[in-house]
Amino acid sequence: MPGMMETVLNIGLNDQSVRGLAAQAGNERFAFDSYRRLIQMFGKTVLDIDGEHFAEALDAAKHAKGSTNDLDLDAEDLRKLVETFKEVVVKYAGRPFPQDPREQMDLAVRAVFESWNTERAVIYRRQERIPGDLGTAVTVCSMVFGNLGMDSGTGVAFTRDPASGAQGIYGDYLQNAQGEDVVAGIRNTVPLADLEGIDKRCYDQLLGIMATLEGHYRDLCDIEFTIENGKLWMLQTRVGKRTAAAAFRIATQLVDQGLIGMDEAIQRVTGAQLGQLMFPRFDDSAKRKPIAKGMNASPGAAVGKVVFDSYTAVKWHRSGEQVILVRRETNPDDLNGMIAAAGILTSRGGKTSHAAVVARGMGKTCVCGAEQLDVDTKNRVVRAPGGVIIKEGDVISIDGTSGEVFLGEVPVVASPVVEYFETGLGGLADTGHGADELVAAVDRVMRHADGIRRMSVRANADTPEDAARARRFGAQGIGLCRTEHMFLGERRQLVERLILADTDEEQAAELANLLPLQREDFVGILEAMDGLPVTIRLLDPPLHEFLPDITELSVRVAVAESRGEKREGDLRMLQAVHKLHEQNPMLGLRGVRLGVVIPGLFEMQSRAILEAAAQRIKAGGVPRVEIMVPLVANVQEFETVKQAIIQVARDVRAETGVHLEFLVGTMIELPRAALTADQIAEPAEFFSFGTNDLTQTTWGFSRDDVEAAFFSAYLEKGIFGVSPFESIDVEGVGELVKIAANKGRSKRPQLKLGVCGEHGGDPDSVHFFDHVGLDYVSCSPFRVPIARLESGRSTGAA
Repeated sequence: MPGMMETVLNIGLNDQSVRGLAAQAGNERFAFDSYRRLIQMFGKTVLDIDGEHFAEALDAAKHAKGSTNDLDLDAEDLRKLVETFKEVVVKYAGRPFPQDPREQMDLAVRAVFESWNTERAVIYRRQERIPGDLGTAVTVCSMVFGNLGMDSGTGVAFTRDPASGAQGIYGDYLQNAQGEDVVAGIRNTVPLADLEGIDKRCYDQLLGIMATLEGHYRDLCDIEFTIENGKLWMLQTRVGKRTAAAAFRIATQLVDQGLIGMDEAIQRVTGAQLGQLMFPRFDDSAKRKPIAKGMNASPGAAVGKVVFDSYTAVKWHRSGEQVILVRRETNPDDLNGMIAAAGILTSRGGKTSHAAVVARGMGKTCVCGAEQLDVDTKNRVVRAPGGVIIKEGDVISIDGTSGEVFLGEVPVVASPVVEYFETGLGGLADTGHGADELVAAVDRVMRHADGIRRMSVRANADTPEDAARARRFGAQGIGLCRTEHMFLGERRQLVERLILADTDEEQAAELANLLPLQREDFVGILEAMDGLPVTIRLLDPPLHEFLPDITELSVRVAVAESRGEKREGDLRMLQAVHKLHEQNPMLGLRGVRLGVVIPGLFEMQSRAILEAAAQRIKAGGVPRVEIMVPLVANVQEFETVKQAIIQVARDVRAETGVHLEFLVGTMIELPRAALTADQIAEPAEFFSFGTNDLTQTTWGFSRDDVEAAFFSAYLEKGIFGVSPFESIDVEGVGELVKIAANKGRSKRPQLKLGVCGEHGGDPDSVHFFDHVGLDYVSCSPFRVPIARLESGRSTGAA
């Protein structure tokens, strides 16, 4: 946790010992400089005095001397400053500075322990997923002094550049200073290489020690050192933090130097770092005007003109405009606009909101929950703090990595790593600025991870274009193709007519109209994934999602009635909406229940799938179809639907003359399904864990509501280390996954097991699924490389 914990230097100095130190060193200025540093550091860290009070007193002393450099203060100046600092302590701490060295040490030790729970330390642990109950130790050691004169100093050294990974001499040095001066930037440092001209003997000795340390740790080392009267002292070393790009470069450099092998190299990088490399980013040197900040829902950088609805987004995109879709919150009807937009910005919602989940799936930059923004879609304006008004067509920039929103255009730097993956794991062309070296390092790591991993990686994809991209990104099939997305947009009217059908005959006619459209969708997806398994989920969401909003429709009908108008269509639709209205639709008529209750629905979808497979076989293709029944709670539900699918398959075989091979399985997304998995496994040929809904139903959470309502409080209070929708809840949801896997394979040893929830692309969750013994994970196309890498890392670490 570099920089997160407190440090106190010069403990033990008091009004008496300062004179002894001065006499021993023969340097009164040095002794009183050390004493004032102690009071200043002790006051801030131990006594919780605002550091500005000490800084103001120091500035006043320098001003009185007519200088801006604390080195110009002599012994007498520093003696007076010590007295001033002691007065600051009495004034703001309500007690004198302690003169007893033992009391100083005891209080300092307690302060360092307590710094474990400072806000910055808690936030850092949350970010890095370090357990809060790990605790800390406190080290007490003797001082060496870098402030004895110009032949003394202090510095920080890195054995490689932590920003780029380049080999060389990197670091900073400051003469006549103590360690905090370097970190705090009190005086300008000089590059570490300048130490050679200041003290060549210590410089050469330091380089030798740096080489020894890197050889021992076999990694980038972050080193702190002090020179006292021309003698080099090593203070500490740790494996250094580094950028994502540096991590990949250094890992492969160490392999080339023979210090580590490729098995260890893939443990030196992470899927999260690979994800950082894949998203575009804003140019750090560019000017920017921040107007709001929300949740960093989906990483990347996007610039475009503000639009407020899906229709405008698509229209402007087709005319060549880059657009940012701005909504209070998104819904499934916004999908086309989200696809067309360069980025998505909402004033409501969190990291698991519709906008966030869909954006991550598509690799779209997204900022959610920017509550400072008043999004007025009716008047097509956004009101931002400070009286800023943003109209439709105005340009904004959003940073999905930080959650920041900027007015105007901020230059974007493209990611060469995505270009590499887009080539289908080839085409290592020089893209400039060292990018070729980075891409080559990523390529080596990915090839090794693919070579050793046990689990395969599939993609969640609903269109032929998504499927083709997923395959280029290294997906070994589709783990989730959601058929409901095929019913949106222009086809919505067909679904509305199906829902409004009064008789079985009308219903059958509307299903017949949908059949060729569904078949065409599946032909394209099976062609894009030819030879690889494609798991197609039958209709899952409740039917009300395909109908107009009940409030808007009610208002429309009421307004028409007040004018004496009769709108039969709207009235009939309102009746249907009321009929289908549910208090908790996510636990109502959806999933397998739709297939049981609505005659012919799942049969139509199954026929479309199997006819598409037959068409591909006739064209010389090799379709590998897996039909998935959603939200099964007991075996009888599944058997009812499977029998209908088998009968459809017989009919399609007879009609086409094509022998069809396919699997029928289910999603495990309800606790009861997990606990009775041995029964369900008898007829089911595969399980796919829908961990999004399994998390909701295990925790009793409504995903769309709880994050905005109380997740932030749960995270701040340490109830959650991380949201259970972001990373698998191992003890609860994970235990259900283990139970279902073991029970299922107890009845069907070769049962295929996978996961298709958002967790399939989360690095920590991938490791868990590997250890449980799942056969594959499935995630959005853009997260496929991350899952491939983490699957390899999990196998290599086993």
